[in-house]
Amino acid sequence: MFAIKRELKLNNVETSLMRGNAGFKRWVYNYGLDLIQSSWDFEDIKASDSKRLDTIKKVFTQVTMQKPEYAWMKLYPSTVYQSAFIDLKKAFERWRKGISGFPKKKSKKKGDSFTVYKTAGIYPVIGEPPLAFTNRVVINRGQRIKLPGLKELRLKERIDFICSSQTFTVSRTADRWFVAFMLDAQKIPPIIHPIEKIGVDLGVKILATCSDGTKYDMPITLQTAKTKLGKLQWHNRNKVLGNKNLKIRASKNAKKYYTRLARQHSKIANIRQDTTQKMTTDISRKAYVIRIEDLNVQGMKENHKLAQAVSNNCFYEIRRQLTYKQAHYGTRVELVDRWYPSSKTCSKCHHIQDMRLSDRIFNCQKCKHIQDRDENAATNLENTPPVQSTVGLTGT
Repeated sequence: MFAIKRELKLNNVETSLMRGNAGFKRWVYNYGLDLIQSSWDFEDIKASDSKRLDTIKKVFTQVTMQKPEYAWMKLYPSTVYQSAFIDLKKAFERWRKGISGFPKKKSKKKGDSFTVYKTAGIYPVIGEPPLAFTNRVVINRGQRIKLPGLKELRLKERIDFICSSQTFTVSRTADRWFVAFMLDAQKIPPIIHPIEKIGVDLGVKILATCSDGTKYDMPITLQTAKTKLGKLQWHNRNKVLGNKNLKIRASKNAKKYYTRLARQHSKIANIRQDTTQKMTTDISRKAYVIRIEDLNVQGMKENHKLAQAVSNNCFYEIRRQLTYKQAHYGTRVELVDRWYPSSKTCSKCHHIQDMRLSDRIFNCQKCKHIQDRDENAATNLENTPPVQSTVGLTGT
């Protein structure tokens, strides 16, 4: 399965349509969240979250949508509110399993998104699968895409092949709109890798150091973008985007500032994503077995001296990307015990000695071996037996 994401080229009317669909889904999601919490007060009713949401969905379609004040809902595709209930079910399921926290209400400040999908298809026999491509949208080459229930929209980047998909998710980042969809395709992983085994040490000063001597670091453009963000926030520190409670409308300058702010945050996120994607792809292409530390990222963030560097270097994101790229590049990611002293152990004689975080050169007191601290740690990770493999593990 592959996901394709393209930026939409919208005019003012189309932008208003996208915002309307996103607002519709947000309204339905919050509506279902309020009602399911209210239903818990009825002690005589015993039902699962899924059954409660199914009943709430019937109330929404048969009662709420029929009211005159909610006639505007019929202007949008039905799959928008259906996907909202599906997302709410998944959110409660993850909460019950302890994977995530309690579902929170959707807010316009945290971005807009909605999902549409094609439901109709040609079924020659009841109970049998539909005819090929009848329940999917065929996407032709070019810079146009037809979304189910919506009009044909323009893309800023063309699609160079014919493909098809059933579900489409439209999202907004700053003032840019994107559409993402899945393709039923598989990538044949390479059989041979130049390096059989490699250790990757994630660091604070340097993004990652490999046991073969390769080093990766965040580009200087990231620090430049963060400096620009700080200046932008400081110069506009007293600007407020209106106040609904006091009935104060946001000024045009405030709207322009928050749009610039969102763009700058998006730029920083894109730099980090581009750097980590290129790094993990390069490592996955050249090494078969990749060994990394099972770091406690959340615990490291509690240290105020390391929190910014840990967040900036995307420790968890690197591990996540290396894990899901196993199927794409035929690699195997193995985790080393987080308590293993990779930085304090000599890679030659295995002597363990104390090291301060400020010591960047490892100087063995026993065999006099001298090596860069991160390179020494990466070599130890390569040669140390792993605790577990990320293959088949969830949440890694």
